[in-house]
Amino acid sequence: MTSIKRKLGTILIGIGLVPGVLFVGQIAPVVAQSTDIQRATFTADGQVMQPENWRSWVFVGAPLTPNALNGGEAPFPEYHNVYIEPSAFAHWQQTGEWADGTQLAKELVLLLQDETCEADPDNGSCGQTSGQGYFQGEFSGLELKVKDSTRYADEPGNWAYFSFGHNAPPYAETATAFPTDSCNACHEANAADDFVFTQYYPVLRAAKPAN
Repeated sequence: MTSIKRKLGTILIGIGLVPGVLFVGQIAPVVAQSTDIQRATFTADGQVMQPENWRSWVFVGAPLTPNALNGGEAPFPEYHNVYIEPSAFAHWQQTGEWADGTQLAKELVLLLQDETCEADPDNGSCGQTSGQGYFQGEFSGLELKVKDSTRYADEPGNWAYFSFGHNAPPYAETATAFPTDSCNACHEANAADDFVFTQYYPVLRAAKPAN
């Protein structure tokens, strides 16, 4: 029996020295180790292709600035469902930096305003089972943000911004980059981390490694 205990103790010590092996009750963070970034695809004339399966990317949040709280004319009145391509998110987890090749998708979603909604005329909120608030309705557009130091060497931060249409799906298959002044200036002046508004996304703040 003593011999068995001694062998078992040796095995457990060996397991404890192997990174990623868990004892009962232990919880390990999921951090991908690959440094390969999945890049956007472009046509021969430089248009970006609509990414595949962006809704299966890492969902980081959905900011909302409705018209009713912004004098009836909010610049961005829809929900912005933001997804980050998984390999770029993994790089962010490891380094706290946005890798060359990073892709961020933003799908626009209208506020729910159907027959089930008891709308408040003062703030545009909707009464539902869970209470008075704001709820997502229908898809209304798709945008993409890409960091590419080779293709966009002259753009601030090497970021380019695209829209596949502000309409219900299906969205356009390709898109042309916006002029620099359309998006970059605002991101450069106000975004917390390399033209990305990480200050509005607790998922990104929590994933960023400590200095």
